Amino acid sequence: MPGRPAGSWALLGPLLWSCALALRGGMLYPRESPSRERKELDGLWSFRADFSAGRHEGFEQQWYRRPLRESGPTVDMPVPSSFNDVSQDGQLRNFIGWVWYEREVTLPQRWIQDPDTRVVLRIGSAHYYAIVWVNGVHVTEHEGGHLPFEADISKLVQSGLTAQTASGPMSDFYTLPVGIRTVAVTESRFLINGKPFYFHGVNKHEDSDIRGRGFDLTLLVKDFHLLRWLGANSFRTSHYPYAEEVMQLCDRYGIVVIDECPGVGIVLPQNYGNVSLQHHLEVMEELVRRDKNHPAVVMWSVANEPKSFLKPAGYYFKTVIAHTKALDPSRPVTFVTNSNYTTDLGAPYVDVICINSYYSWYHDYGHLELIRLQLESQFESWYGAYQKPIIQSEYGAETIAGFHQDPPLMFTEEYQKSMLEQYHLVLDQKRKEYVVGELVWNFADFMTNQSPQRPVGNKKGIFTRQRQPKSAAFLLRDRYWRLANETRYHRSSVRPRCLGNSPFTF
Repeated sequence: MPGRPAGSWALLGPLLWSCALALRGGMLYPRESPSRERKELDGLWSFRADFSAGRHEGFEQQWYRRPLRESGPTVDMPVPSSFNDVSQDGQLRNFIGWVWYEREVTLPQRWIQDPDTRVVLRIGSAHYYAIVWVNGVHVTEHEGGHLPFEADISKLVQSGLTAQTASGPMSDFYTLPVGIRTVAVTESRFLINGKPFYFHGVNKHEDSDIRGRGFDLTLLVKDFHLLRWLGANSFRTSHYPYAEEVMQLCDRYGIVVIDECPGVGIVLPQNYGNVSLQHHLEVMEELVRRDKNHPAVVMWSVANEPKSFLKPAGYYFKTVIAHTKALDPSRPVTFVTNSNYTTDLGAPYVDVICINSYYSWYHDYGHLELIRLQLESQFESWYGAYQKPIIQSEYGAETIAGFHQDPPLMFTEEYQKSMLEQYHLVLDQKRKEYVVGELVWNFADFMTNQSPQRPVGNKKGIFTRQRQPKSAAFLLRDRYWRLANETRYHRSSVRPRCLGNSPFTF
């Protein structure tokens, strides 16, 4: 479905709906009733802009006659949205010309069993000129944008499904995209498909302006474009499982995931009691049951920053980790610690040590010169004690976009960059030995409760809450793409068959 935008493109509320009686008179809003059903077509559509000189290559080559991916590369585009603002592609930002959208749809069998049933394709709004094909057949055109239009596609639907149902009643079908890979851990390496993998990525939150912590498909696709721009190959679902649509996109795009349960705030002795333990085991069962078929998930995390030095912590985490391994023997298990290596009672049971540290921020604040010494000591102490691969699972600095100071002062963009640079000096040394990953805190600023430490939320993002880059984002982009080009690990990690022409492959 192409359209000619004037600065923006919106495809609002496309849906199919079925009714027993033909509509007469005005165009009614499609509401369900005992005789009417609707099938929403919002979601991810295949998308391509026609960048040819005359913007007519799609018509000349008849892109509408076969799947769009067969005539060239496509990207996923959320509908409804404006394509101009979703991607990081500068060509699309001000593009004017024909763009093509495509969606494959499976219809309920009952819609075609009764020849009197009317099936209508309704487009809520397409700016500004739209031509619609169904199965390669032209069904309608509309010019003007903003207002809905529709086409009766009953005959197309019935003729298209006759062959499928001629042999008898249809069985129950469920499709599941498949990705195959192996995960293993040695004393100093994290292996995917038998090859060393280095996590260079982010921690995220499901958070944005106005919506807050809620699923937003358009924002999600924007975030994945930013991950691609950044060169990140992984993230951790801090500190709770994300929406299933997030995991599906990770599978599609080959983004490696450390999947964390909502085990945050385990800080009191009573949190380690039998009631909490039983609930924690149930939560891990729910998480593994939901996400075990996602090849992007390579490790389970059972908690974030628990007080793992408390006496009951040893038995507690031994039990939770053993239970998780029994549920899924194919993946390593960890939790994220900020305890001292000498007192952490849960660390002996994890497969990978994940450490959060904020040197020169929460203590020795302002002393960037201490980071290298402190970080080297941290890594050497943990590895000496446990002989397990280590991930720097959080590090970062609060940064208010637009604050600048040289020499760097806390809360300025220069301070955030300087802190990251000091960490990177040590990480570059230790990743040659036993450090297997680095995940910056945080991908984007997010809202928190009020406190003297929080200037309208947590500002440790390398992007603002509105997904605009701070200076540190460019620093990390240079680093992550260099790491990707050095190792090429990402291409050997998660490679589900559905990647196709995805631009997110490295």
